[in-house]
Amino acid sequence: MKPGSPRKTAKLADVARLARVSTATVSRTLTLPHKVKPATAARINQAVETLGYVAHGAARALASRRSRKVGAIIPALDNPIFASTVHALQKALDAAGYMLLVASHGYDAQVEARVIRALVEHGVDALVLLGTTHRACVLELLAAHQLPCVLTWALDAGAPLPCVGFDNRAAAVIVTRHVLDLGHDAVAMISGVTAGNERAAERLRGVREALAERGLALPASRLVEKPYTLSGGREGLRELLEGGARPTAVICGNDALALGALAECLDRRIAVPAELSITGFDDMEIAAVVTPALTTVRFPAAEIGALAARHLLARLAGQEVAPRTELQVELIVRGSTAPPARQN
Repeated sequence: MKPGSPRKTAKLADVARLARVSTATVSRTLTLPHKVKPATAARINQAVETLGYVAHGAARALASRRSRKVGAIIPALDNPIFASTVHALQKALDAAGYMLLVASHGYDAQVEARVIRALVEHGVDALVLLGTTHRACVLELLAAHQLPCVLTWALDAGAPLPCVGFDNRAAAVIVTRHVLDLGHDAVAMISGVTAGNERAAERLRGVREALAERGLALPASRLVEKPYTLSGGREGLRELLEGGARPTAVICGNDALALGALAECLDRRIAVPAELSITGFDDMEIAAVVTPALTTVRFPAAEIGALAARHLLARLAGQEVAPRTELQVELIVRGSTAPPARQN
């Protein structure tokens, strides 16, 4: 079945038949999982995922569209830039009389699928997802229940669902060109983990593309992938510095990585930007007040949340909406970048 196409809603008996158990065992697994053998529960959960089953009571709520609840699933609850999007989303939905239910998945596609199913079972009227990469079972579940959903923070012309976001690849090209225009040709990158994260993958692609424009490459020795954390930035910079010839500029996949890299430079007495230029991506509030202040890419995180809410509210009201809404990004040049030392 093609993602986005409706299918027959699965029933409890369908799950029981596929898992080769009784309907009572399925019901017990869904309500009291600790009372079911792990192997049996795993088989039933697999059947639930395969069929896109949703508890009957929640399905009734979905059909009535009377819950006035919207679910939002984000990668992490402790990232301020995600919080900005969620806050604007909640504010716009609250003004329209809707409650926002928020969950996170920690960049784990399996957890995301489970959380989405739980929100559907709680009868949400619509969903907001971050990014365009999601498991097929998620798309099938949304299609089976004809649940309005909008993807945020990214754009994909081939995405099966509407998008509200920005071009991560193009944004990375902009910040990389800035570094190259300063005269750097020994450029390295601390990327976010690209597996299952098209935003991180697109930013890496943009860096490679901008380097290729100048006849440069990003060799394996000058690329590390780390979780989007301060410690990830510190670890990433250590690996780059110990991996061979020192770069003169490091492009980071987000501000948290860049701030971690700045902290590692401070400990190692590496002067930024005199000895090493560092860039971020997000323009978190702290980026403007650290020393040196961080050169980064600013994008309208709050506006994404507000537009996502407007999109869903229009669809719930039966109105037509644009399949793609693109927002612009801006390069913010601060003190963490400068020409390489040989040109000073």
